[in-house]
Amino acid sequence: MAKTFCIANQKGGVGKTTTTVNLAAGLAKIGQRVLMVDLDPQGNATMGSGIDKRQIKLSIYDVLLESASIADARIKSESCGYDVLGANRELAGAEVELVGVERREARLKTALSAVAGEYDFILIDCPPSLSMLTLNGLCCANGVIVPMQCEYFALEGLTDLVNTIKQVHANLNKELQIIGLLRVMFDPRITLQVQVSDQLKAHFGDKVFDTVIPRNVRLAEAPSYGLPGVVFDKISKGAQAYITFATEMVERIQKM
Repeated sequence: MAKTFCIANQKGGVGKTTTTVNLAAGLAKIGQRVLMVDLDPQGNATMGSGIDKRQIKLSIYDVLLESASIADARIKSESCGYDVLGANRELAGAEVELVGVERREARLKTALSAVAGEYDFILIDCPPSLSMLTLNGLCCANGVIVPMQCEYFALEGLTDLVNTIKQVHANLNKELQIIGLLRVMFDPRITLQVQVSDQLKAHFGDKVFDTVIPRNVRLAEAPSYGLPGVVFDKISKGAQAYITFATEMVERIQKM
């Protein structure tokens, strides 16, 4: 049965989508069966997986409104090795359309239950706000992976996210927990980043993943080619770090 994880952070621009697509590709490379769910109306994770969001006929929008199943809407990304449940601008309308419906926060959980046996991992790329879309992701997840930069404002955003997860855990999903914090875009030459990294380790202990994702030009270039960095340039430092992270994820899940 698949383990389902949200990649979430209420602060924008911290590498959530980069982490989602590269972790998905890294897991696929080490033999895991992966479904990547794009819950962000911008559709960047869809495009970054080699799928043109303007061409998809069925998307996560149709799944949330229960007019299509995941089996109907998913697309195999041949270049990346995992399945994609894509998103496009239509998804922004789902926010409004879900307001008056029953079980609105559990729509994605219900849909995923039908295909959970076909995957080892389901990764959900969440938008940077606490919206009905993010809530759908959190309600069906076993846990949350939090990518974050080692900067002062990132710590403030982390506090907000931890409080949100506690609320969802208390009211909607008793399984939900923080799986781990992933330090991304890390540059050891910057003293502040090293200090914040040390603070994270001191405060959160083994909740901080051992793997650190370095600041890497090839990871930044990869989306313009519609590929994760792990596929675009597998020998780059960033790609190697995400493959190491995928291995660490598998090991951590086996201990849960």
